[in-house]
Amino acid sequence: MIRKSLLAAVVLVLGLSSAWAQVQGKIEGRVLGPDGNPLEKVSVSLVSARTSSVHYDLTTDKNGKFRQVGLAPGNYLVSFKMEGFAPASQEIHVGIDETKRFEVQLKTVEAVVLKSLSEGDSLFLKGNKLYADKKFSEAAAAYEEAIARDSGSWQYYLNLGLSYKKLNKPQDSLAAFRKAAELNPESPSANKEIGEALARAGSLAEARPFYEKAVGLSPDDADAHYNLGICLSSTGEPDAALAEFRKTIELKPESADAYYQLGTLLIGQNKIPEAVASLEKFLELAPDHEKAGIARQLIQALKK
Repeated sequence: MIRKSLLAAVVLVLGLSSAWAQVQGKIEGRVLGPDGNPLEKVSVSLVSARTSSVHYDLTTDKNGKFRQVGLAPGNYLVSFKMEGFAPASQEIHVGIDETKRFEVQLKTVEAVVLKSLSEGDSLFLKGNKLYADKKFSEAAAAYEEAIARDSGSWQYYLNLGLSYKKLNKPQDSLAAFRKAAELNPESPSANKEIGEALARAGSLAEARPFYEKAVGLSPDDADAHYNLGICLSSTGEPDAALAEFRKTIELKPESADAYYQLGTLLIGQNKIPEAVASLEKFLELAPDHEKAGIARQLIQALKK
């Protein structure tokens, strides 16, 4: 019996490992100089857009290549630094079981400009550390100093906006996010944050195109689909909202809020059994949620 239990446990672990391996992604990149030749020993930093605690530090090989495996699906800020070249960064989206390949070309700059940019990067990293330590006022100050030295780096503005958001400064955060998107229109994070800031201010119609762009740029981002669903639901488009909440659940099965929203919309469409199932799943995932009482009342009324 003990042997069978041990064997079953081993099989379970192997099965979980196999399943996890199937959702992990990879990033493979190549760094070139202005002349198109590969650059060796470039410092490469990968930081998750979702949480700065997930980061990787790499170095390019003699062919200018670098590779990172075992990445959870999502957006990553990839930064490049090498003495004699201007720092660069790029936001990369990694999908489920996807290998994302790309090239970046670094530019040389004058020594005085490089010094200024390096100071900006140092302040940016300082801000990231303060933000991770939940010292949001100090983080904002560091990002502001970084911007004073290099006003053309979109990621400085994005992180400044996130700090202002934590400090409950909605207008300042929105302005910072707009500047980040102006400098990098293809940033999923900047577009999603603009949409959220506008939605919080009650400007749902204005928020919608930013949510839609964020979903288009980052189709595997469950939170982006959920935000778009809330926006569509609030503007009277239940069918479109349902599709977004279903996609959220597909990407993030543990999303209790998506099940709640799905259940309430299904009630409006008179799809009672499916509505009950969604609300029951919501309670299973979040029995102590602030809306748990409402969900129980709805289920009780629907089952009568």
